[in-house]
Amino acid sequence: MDAARKIKNKVSTAFKMRGLMLRPEASKYLVEVMESVSSSDLEDVMEKVLDAVEKQPLSSNMIELSVAESAVQDCSQSCDENIDNVFNIIGAFDVPRYIYSVERKKFIPLSMTSHPAPSLCGWAKDKAELFRERYTILQQRIHRHELFTPPAIGTAVDEGQNKFQLKTIEALLGSTAKMGEVIVLGMITQLKEGKFYLEDLSGTVQLDMSKAQFHNGLYTESCFVLAEGWYEDSVFHVNGFGFPPTEPSSATRAYYGSMNFFGGPSSTSVKASAKLKQLEEENEDAMFVILSDVWLDNVEVLEKLNLMFSGYSSMPPTCFIFIGNFSSAPYGNARIKSLKDSLKALADVICAHPNIHNSSRFLFVPGPEDPGPGAILPRPPLANHITEEFRQRVPFSVFTTNPCRVQYCSQEILIFREDLVNKMCRNCVRLPHDNLDIPNHFVKTILSQGHLTPLPLYVSPVYWAYDYSLRVYPVPDVIVFADKYDPFSITSTDCLCINPGSFPRSGFTFKVYYPASRTAEDSKLQGL
Repeated sequence: MDAARKIKNKVSTAFKMRGLMLRPEASKYLVEVMESVSSSDLEDVMEKVLDAVEKQPLSSNMIELSVAESAVQDCSQSCDENIDNVFNIIGAFDVPRYIYSVERKKFIPLSMTSHPAPSLCGWAKDKAELFRERYTILQQRIHRHELFTPPAIGTAVDEGQNKFQLKTIEALLGSTAKMGEVIVLGMITQLKEGKFYLEDLSGTVQLDMSKAQFHNGLYTESCFVLAEGWYEDSVFHVNGFGFPPTEPSSATRAYYGSMNFFGGPSSTSVKASAKLKQLEEENEDAMFVILSDVWLDNVEVLEKLNLMFSGYSSMPPTCFIFIGNFSSAPYGNARIKSLKDSLKALADVICAHPNIHNSSRFLFVPGPEDPGPGAILPRPPLANHITEEFRQRVPFSVFTTNPCRVQYCSQEILIFREDLVNKMCRNCVRLPHDNLDIPNHFVKTILSQGHLTPLPLYVSPVYWAYDYSLRVYPVPDVIVFADKYDPFSITSTDCLCINPGSFPRSGFTFKVYYPASRTAEDSKLQGL
């Protein structure tokens, strides 16, 4: 009896901590469910039930029996299903949208807000919302960082431990006296030719960057920065620019629980599945072969692919990831017919290697110059009428969006095809001094911004209402930047960032990723 009372108190307290109250019958039902859970797992199970409760469209904070039953059912289903969710491909238009609530300090599914469903032809407010959401996501991340977390009342602060406080631009503009040693989170914009401004939700202020020191990264217009300096006479004189501190996925999930930000069939994050984690570690032979700029109309490229399939025939990879552009000369009236013929030739090569054809999956991600609706992101898959014959002959093939996401066991992989490195360097406010280390600057920028294209919309157009599909938050396990820039592999913030380089331009180099060891290997095809 005492045990049941203890469980009842724990259940009631857990719900109260989230501002929820339980009806007596709902409380009784949850206590009966929790009695069958071991004491070591009780807290984890309670968290999952609470997450499932909050995903439902609640009309009030009073939880009915039906809501509690539905939440428990969702949790038991997700536990059973997880073992089937080994390999999933998630298109950009299928990524779930979560909106950060500043009042509730949590992410809320789109279905539980007043926001309309996203549309390709977005409204003007979608454009404003796009930047507002980028800002609030970075702001909540910064406020959790140890440098910006105010000490608890009554605790002593170490002398060497500096704590910083963010100011808003409104606070600067409202000051009549000089303000020194100020830190502001804002977006760099150029509202007038040659004059840069810092913008946040409260206003804009002109910048004097003549004496500014830039920390590592590629600082472009429309990227968010922490600007440190002093304010006087309506001008913010910047001493230093830095990016918002990054946060590993484990830290984000410790704060927001098992919410599935990534997408896929699982109702909770696959990170929470011990079964999938075990399966991933046991399957040591799993590998992903990643190639970019697979010019299927190039005879030499097809010969090299045939050579590669021959080499892998005895041990077929889990998946071949072929990334566009799929044509070396993408312009002209005959481009679609040419691409159909090229895919037919690739199907012939694949079918000539039965082990590969029967065992491996094939994922196709379009490039910026492949047939499609212009250079706007996210980009839909290649049209069905182009790929139909290929999909019939190679059934384990998927043509998906750019960018796209791959969930393999408990790992989250993001794939993006864009010549982004040069584009960001061209649009830098100031280029880094050490140009040899551009890949590290690039990776730091993307992870700090929490977004794949931290560039002005006129440089890198985005469907306003689908901007959330380009988020890099929480940080995935792997990001594949398919860029024509030189190949690289960089690990930062517990995320492996790899660029396979252009397959034909780099002497037929590609990357092989091993999920069991979380390592990427450089590979190159030699002469025939």
